[in-house]
Amino acid sequence: MGFLDHLEELRRRLIRALIALAAGMGIAFFFVDRIAAFVLGPTLRALPPGTRLITTRPGEGIAFFFDLALIGGVVLAAPFITYQIWRFVAPGLYSREKRLAIPLLLMAVAGTAAGALFTHYLLFPSTIEFFAQFNSRFTIYTPRLEDTFGLYKSLLLAMVAVFQIPTLVFFLAKLGLVTARFLLRNTHYAVLIIFTAAAVLTSSPDWWNQTIVAAPMIAMYLVSVVVAWLVSPRDLEASDRSRHLRLVVSASLLNQARRHRRQL
Repeated sequence: MGFLDHLEELRRRLIRALIALAAGMGIAFFFVDRIAAFVLGPTLRALPPGTRLITTRPGEGIAFFFDLALIGGVVLAAPFITYQIWRFVAPGLYSREKRLAIPLLLMAVAGTAAGALFTHYLLFPSTIEFFAQFNSRFTIYTPRLEDTFGLYKSLLLAMVAVFQIPTLVFFLAKLGLVTARFLLRNTHYAVLIIFTAAAVLTSSPDWWNQTIVAAPMIAMYLVSVVVAWLVSPRDLEASDRSRHLRLVVSASLLNQARRHRRQL
């Protein structure tokens, strides 16, 4: 195919993906109340009894429901959109590259689902509960819908990205750019970077919330070490053999030096 043919194929795939997204949003609008109850359920349970989210701007509630419909549409249309992407990319891949794309896709889907569930059921409710602890007789804790849902989306995207680390390491290990030995050797630097990122991502200085954010990052890093080893298990074995070989050579040289000294 020529360049213009590729552009035409890309345009056709994008139009189909957008149509699927619009259809998914239309279906999600019929269930937007249930989606809102699901999304806001853990948050409302973490708030003090009787507390509700408030809106202070005209159109804030409409924007919230539109965002929910968009999220629902993306979830519903994701399989068809993924299929369109695959149909566009697959003709240019070799057989071995196609075999690599399937596990990459499965790992990406699993990481996305795990990151979303972790944020929805653990990270975000604990963050809201921490803020609610500062309610006093001088103030009434009534968080805004826009601010609360904005924080929810930010943490959701961050955790989805974090749970893609094993997928990224799998790809890099397949290319030979990352090894399990390299990841293990730089674990202390990774932990430092992780806790720094957790402090930036969390809005509170509370160590508990920072630990909740850092824990899955560390877990994903350790999983990535295993993934890199599974991709190239000979890496660590070769490292151990070379270490043993160096010890044997060093011992032999020391033994020869002692014998030479005794002869002198």
